[in-house]
Amino acid sequence: MGESRTELLQWLNELLQVNYTKVEQCGTGGAYCQVMDSIYGDVPMARVKMNAKHEYEFLANYKILQNVFKAHKLDKPIPVEKLVKCKMQDNLEFLQWIRRFWEQNSPGHQYDAVARRKGAIADAPATIAPIATSSRSGGLGVSSTTKPGRRTPLGGPRAGSAAGSATASSAAKLQEELKQSKADIEALEMERNFYFNKLRDIEILVQSQLDSAEGGGPSEATLRSIQEILYKTEEGFEPPEPSERGDEEETF
Repeated sequence: MGESRTELLQWLNELLQVNYTKVEQCGTGGAYCQVMDSIYGDVPMARVKMNAKHEYEFLANYKILQNVFKAHKLDKPIPVEKLVKCKMQDNLEFLQWIRRFWEQNSPGHQYDAVARRKGAIADAPATIAPIATSSRSGGLGVSSTTKPGRRTPLGGPRAGSAAGSATASSAAKLQEELKQSKADIEALEMERNFYFNKLRDIEILVQSQLDSAEGGGPSEATLRSIQEILYKTEEGFEPPEPSERGDEEETF
């Protein structure tokens, strides 16, 4: 029988120096990434968003986790579509598995979770479900009940003014979040294009070497192996179109 939620959260909070109160909060993926880092020490924690609030941030965390599993040849499937919904049962089962895996593979040395995050704040996620795009409400309190041809009731403008101020503040906050989201997406696209262009240069070099290699031999076999790696794709992956790559090569 697996550990209880209380035991799992106590272990997780002590290991990662966080303050999670619900198993569902693990659905952001950040905690899972850092548990694996406590075992292998090679997870790029600078790219892990421990305070993720949006679904695209959750998915970015799980992409990092999938890469770790792949690098260490772990055949455990990660049910990303279930985990990102932040449901208790799905995350409880995965957290129980990852706890057992940690017990079997932890190197046993002291793990400085805060240092690995480079001091970044890692408070428990404020939400237990990814933030979706907000829909418009039916209108402000007073105006939504006011029909054409009728006068606004006395005191209505004051109530409308207060509601309008709150709405404006909320809209400004959403605009700021949208701006940050766009910046994050642009950064990811730049990184993707940078590495894609690098691989494209290797592809061209390999092809030119193959064209000039007439006698075959070990060199040609090696080049063809490299070519197979370059052309190998994963399910759901589509290489960017030439128009998306941009004319300038970004440096990191």
